[in-house]
Amino acid sequence: MFRKVLIANRGEIAVRIVRALREMGISSVAVFSDVDRTALHVRLADEAARVESYLDIEAILEVARKHRVDAIHPGYGFLSENPAFASACDGMFIGPSAESIRRLGSKTAARTLAKQVNVPVVPGSEEPASNLDHARELARQIGYPVLLKAAAGGGGKGMRRVEQESELESAIRDATSEAERSFRSGEVYIEKVIEQPRHIEIQIVGDHYGNLVHLGERECSVQRRHQKIIEECPSPLVSANPKMRAEMGEAALRIARAAGYYNLGTVEFLAEDDGSFHFLEVNTRLQVEHPVTELVTGLDLVQLQIRIAAGEKLTFAQSDVQIRGHAIECRIYADDPDNNYFPSAGKITLLLSPSGPGVRRDSGT
Repeated sequence: MFRKVLIANRGEIAVRIVRALREMGISSVAVFSDVDRTALHVRLADEAARVESYLDIEAILEVARKHRVDAIHPGYGFLSENPAFASACDGMFIGPSAESIRRLGSKTAARTLAKQVNVPVVPGSEEPASNLDHARELARQIGYPVLLKAAAGGGGKGMRRVEQESELESAIRDATSEAERSFRSGEVYIEKVIEQPRHIEIQIVGDHYGNLVHLGERECSVQRRHQKIIEECPSPLVSANPKMRAEMGEAALRIARAAGYYNLGTVEFLAEDDGSFHFLEVNTRLQVEHPVTELVTGLDLVQLQIRIAAGEKLTFAQSDVQIRGHAIECRIYADDPDNNYFPSAGKITLLLSPSGPGVRRDSGT
């Protein structure tokens, strides 16, 4: 097992990882920028070091060398899905292989892989739109309304709904610009809009020895501006159809096996009330909403990540995974109701935290 782990992140997820490491008897090393010098994750960690940016790969690796860590946990966001960072960690990365991240990080490449293993996908283009004329041709083939999506990203960034061809040019311009800013790649591809779908994601976990299981599903259909607000585990839709859970779980595992996947990941689908579903994307990392899966399965997903990265085998099979109870995660958004509920940064002057039996609060403060 590892002796010391560096956490290449900040805030709530860094605090979460520090606590998991402490429970395992592993020392933690935090990194911080100037504004985070007194942050909770810095105060909780056993050691800490300043970096100019959480995206500076060489600076983080230098901290890892200086503090003689055995592994690096990327958390989520920042460098967690960056194959160059995974590769540069040279075996210390707590997550999937750099090759798996590359194969599944591109939404178009992941769609192609899903089709190869007979998993249904949302109708759409198999390659990014190379220019406006190409985008027009693809959109006509697919049929309006269509959705423009960043090939290299997620989280709703670089995503635009287009109702008709006259809107396409400006939507392409905006989506490409946002994708470039967010993911350093302006490539966008086009999908058919599925009206009022259910957004279902399957949690998968695998070790380095070919053992791969799924841990049931989460539903994140309640969203605004393509951002998740409510996460449920298990999904009410899937719970009413056990056959659907088995089929979606097996579809997720087929994609993972084809990509040579290990460690933790999430395979996302768009589902309809009749039980049909279409592959959407793969998140090759721990997700914000992982606590709801932990609460109903009794598994610590962060500790699982660490044990797998340290070379341990999974100690359970698919038949051992049991879902007990129901968990809901609520994310707090700061919006301005006087400005069409646009995001509004500001200072929190009052925060009343929930408490009581069955309540879990994950926070970076």
